[in-house]
Amino acid sequence: MVVLYRVIAVLIGYVFGLFQTGYIYGKHKGIDIREHGSGNSGTTNTLRTLGPKAGGITFLGDCLKAIAAMGVVWLIFHHSCGEWDKVLCLYAGFGAVLGHNFPFYLKFKGGKGIACTAGVVIGICPFAVPVCFAAFVIIVLITRYVSLGSIIGVLLFLVQIFIFYRNGLLGVEGNYADEFVILAICFTAMALIRHRANIVRLVKGTENKIHFSKKE
Repeated sequence: MVVLYRVIAVLIGYVFGLFQTGYIYGKHKGIDIREHGSGNSGTTNTLRTLGPKAGGITFLGDCLKAIAAMGVVWLIFHHSCGEWDKVLCLYAGFGAVLGHNFPFYLKFKGGKGIACTAGVVIGICPFAVPVCFAAFVIIVLITRYVSLGSIIGVLLFLVQIFIFYRNGLLGVEGNYADEFVILAICFTAMALIRHRANIVRLVKGTENKIHFSKKE
């Protein structure tokens, strides 16, 4: 039964993740965002293609869908799984990232999951938000590399999870705490895999920088 709960949580998250904010916003403007820029439907490509307003809306929508997925899972399971409902919420968040990155109805061509992951961090581990957010903003402002800020942000999330784990601050105990850490590693691994091309360009010095020019 516990395995089934995990599967249900991931599936609920995946359904929420299918709400492709950037793609939907682009269609409203008469374009398929995946046919422009990097070809992704996430915040950064939407920002580059349609401007700050579109980027902000996309980030907010993708962030909120992860939070909503976790909220639904919590409402379903918190009475019966009170001791580990936080872990199930994290499964839902991971499902939302999977749905965002690999939407079946768009031929599995979505975004890179950073905004979704941000929503998960906000919903499941808010104490980790200030460090991740500050690092992201500082790095992007200094380097203009959104990819670098995103990568550092998710790595710092994982570092903080390890610190919380060692100090018993995760809000779950025993094997569930171990599982929580493993899931956090999966989030980080997913982000790094989705940014592998960006990492190569960063190393070569050919990564595109962001410019905040108004396009709307």
